[in-house]
Amino acid sequence: MMPQQWGSPCGSQCTSKYAALIQIPWRVFCKKGCDADGETWEECLAECNEICYKDPVLKDQQWSAYIDRSPGADNYSEKCFHACVSGCGYKFKIHPEKVHQVRSNRPPKPPPPVRKPIEPASQPRSPSEDVPCTSA
Repeated sequence: MMPQQWGSPCGSQCTSKYAALIQIPWRVFCKKGCDADGETWEECLAECNEICYKDPVLKDQQWSAYIDRSPGADNYSEKCFHACVSGCGYKFKIHPEKVHQVRSNRPPKPPPPVRKPIEPASQPRSPSEDVPCTSA
């Protein structure tokens, strides 16, 4: 058995598409698209959304998104999503042109909250101001 026969045809297509050494993470996400549990193209795309974008792990605890294992940075999440969608395309034999047109249905992230500048604390008074003057 030849090495190229060890994996699924879908996985082999991912390996070919992302052959460069620097593209290994995208090859992995492409193969995740191939191995997605969804039975339909739409379910596979939804799974790519879950894999590639950070979401809170604990319900109603926004801070818990930091422990989600997705790629993280916005541009990495987008690359991950497109690689995963490629895998879905190979799995469901979708025309490559249609695969390239797929966009994530994630709403854009809200801008970070504007922090109010911290007002400087009032100038500390010298101890001599606190003690009334008395002369002896």
